[in-house]
Amino acid sequence: MRIPITEAELDALAERLYQQSHGDALWIFAYGSLIWKPDFDAVEARVGAIKGWHRSFCLRMTRWRGSQAQPGLMLALKRGGYCKAVAFRLDDGDRLGQIRRMLRREIGILEDAATIRWVRVQTDQGPVRALVFWADPKGSYVTSKLPLEAVAGILARACGARGSCAEYLYLTVKHLEAWGIRDLNLWRLQKLVAGELKAITRWKAWQAELRS
Repeated sequence: MRIPITEAELDALAERLYQQSHGDALWIFAYGSLIWKPDFDAVEARVGAIKGWHRSFCLRMTRWRGSQAQPGLMLALKRGGYCKAVAFRLDDGDRLGQIRRMLRREIGILEDAATIRWVRVQTDQGPVRALVFWADPKGSYVTSKLPLEAVAGILARACGARGSCAEYLYLTVKHLEAWGIRDLNLWRLQKLVAGELKAITRWKAWQAELRS
C-alpha cells in the first residue's frame, strides 16, 4: 500500500539527515532533474562521479510526466556501474530547511524515505560526502530491468501535468552536456526516443488521412 508521508515524518527525516551531516559541508549529488531544476540554494558545484551506481529509467510514475492511462518512467540510481554527474554544496544558512524542501519534492510516500542515502563522490578537487536519491529494489514503483527499446517506447508516449518524459530525457542530456558530461546510454536512448516520436507522428498522419 502506498502510504503518504506525513509532515511529522518528513520533518523527522530531514532532521536525521541534517544531524548525519555532522556540521560538515552538505553536498547533493544530482544526476537528473535536480541538475536543471534544483530545490535548494547551491554555493558551489563540481563535476563528480560515484562507483557502484548507474542511471536508470526505472521508477514508474503515474503523475507529473505520466498518467494512469500511460505511466512514465523517471531516472534513479541503481546498483552497479559508474555515474558521472554534478555535486552541489548547499548554503550553510538554512541547511535544514533546504533539505526539507528537497525531500518534499522527491518523497511523497512513506516507502520513499528509504531512497535517500549518503555516497562518496570523487571530484577533481577531492572527495566529498553527498546525499543522493536511489532506487530501492524493494520499492513497489521500481521496474524490473527493461530493454532500452522498451524504455524508449514508454518515454516517447508518456506525458503528464509537468510535461512529457521525452522532454525530461532531453533536458537531462542537454544539461549534462553543458557540464561536459556525455552519458552514452542516455544518448542512445534519446536516439531511440526520436525514432519512436517520428513513428507516432507518421501513424497519426495516416489515421488523419483515413478519416478525411
